[in-house]
Amino acid sequence: MTFLIASNILLWVAFLGVSVVLLGLMRQIGLLHERSSPMGAMITDHGPDIGDAAPEFELPDYFGRSVRIGGASEGRPLLLMFTAPTCPVCDKLFPIIKSIARAEKISVVMVSDGAPEEHARFLENHELGQIRYVVSAEIGMAFQVGKIPYGVLLDAEGVIKAKGLTNTREHLESLLEADKTGFASLQQFIAGRKKSAA
Repeated sequence: MTFLIASNILLWVAFLGVSVVLLGLMRQIGLLHERSSPMGAMITDHGPDIGDAAPEFELPDYFGRSVRIGGASEGRPLLLMFTAPTCPVCDKLFPIIKSIARAEKISVVMVSDGAPEEHARFLENHELGQIRYVVSAEIGMAFQVGKIPYGVLLDAEGVIKAKGLTNTREHLESLLEADKTGFASLQQFIAGRKKSAA
């Protein structure tokens, strides 16, 4: 009988010990969650800022159709995706861009640079659908894009709403969430959190 009572007491002590450890782990996970930064698109350029009017261009796409960038558009937001036909991340991201464009009902213009044969090879492997494909180094220079893939979201009036490096679906979606959250970039979000913590 004494053995049964002793084992029961030991089980309760073990249970209480595990409960204390579990509460400590839950607290640590909560702290890590609070401290970790969001995984949104990160701004890496020094080009036109969020809230500025985008540089305006009117030029032909790869197939000779006229494309307008900047200024008032057909009433839909425009996502500029700066890519390259030889960029492996851009290659993997392309189906995601198509999917998001369809789901969010936005226009997409892919802006690329490079040798003509590389563009031809890229376009052989990818069906563009409604996405426009423009080959222009000038647009990249006007937006001062240094790394790709890079996205710039313009509203229907041609104003820059969000921009940043877009290596994943999460980065792309963070550009589209900019209006809803009120934070147009990862840097703005972090700065806002630091202000509220101070």
